[in-house]
Amino acid sequence: MGGRLQMIRWSTPFTAALAARGYRVIRFDNRDCGLSTHLDALPAPDFGALAAALVAGERPAMPYSLTDMVNDALALLDALDIDRAHVVGRSMGGMIAQAMASEAPDRVLSLTSIMSGTGNPALPQADPEVMALMTRPRPDPAADPDGFLAHSLAFARRIAGSGSAFDPEAEGRLALQEARRARDPAGTARQLAAMATAGDRRDRLATIAAPTLVVHGTEDPLIPPDHGRDTADAIPGAELMLIDGMGHDLSATVQPRIVDAIDRTARRAS
Repeated sequence: MGGRLQMIRWSTPFTAALAARGYRVIRFDNRDCGLSTHLDALPAPDFGALAAALVAGERPAMPYSLTDMVNDALALLDALDIDRAHVVGRSMGGMIAQAMASEAPDRVLSLTSIMSGTGNPALPQADPEVMALMTRPRPDPAADPDGFLAHSLAFARRIAGSGSAFDPEAEGRLALQEARRARDPAGTARQLAAMATAGDRRDRLATIAAPTLVVHGTEDPLIPPDHGRDTADAIPGAELMLIDGMGHDLSATVQPRIVDAIDRTARRAS
């Protein structure tokens, strides 16, 4: 799953549709998120200092790296006694999935990268308004539930595409469900820092041999669609699926099409 998002963002209908195709579906919370391990002993990064270092061409030390998060996913497969899996990642999870396929090719049967990118610094960056909404501290849902819900809905509405009707009631229920499971602003900051310092990964992506699907929305304001095109260009033989009207979300409208494409990609590995 993506940065700061919990495994419940892989909705039950989405995972059930994959299971109905004969797959065993595993969803999990990344470190510092949901019910996974929270690394509270590690400091929250200073994003001002981080941005200044990156502009200066430096790679500052962070609490942990994207590779550490890759190793978490591989360790989960080990714990479940699974040698190889079809790997699907969304946003930050797409970066993790890409790195799994490039760094542990013997563990990845197929790769689906959704609304993610390669770290290519030459590509268009996120809409500044969206970044401000994402990085602005959210009200504490316990102290200010109305403010928390208003902030969550404003961000969700801003990253949604025009191809599907926005459902504020469903989005609000999901935001509150996440808040009840766990809330860790410092953990979110550590995840974002791991993404920000992952660098340009195109050389490593060029080594991926697993059948690959790249899904991206044409109206994604957080990771613009050029990042999806760049991902597909970087991975040999990758299929690019651009979905008109999709933003940086997985609405119920687009999910059946994506399930079909994941299934098709997985069967290429067979």
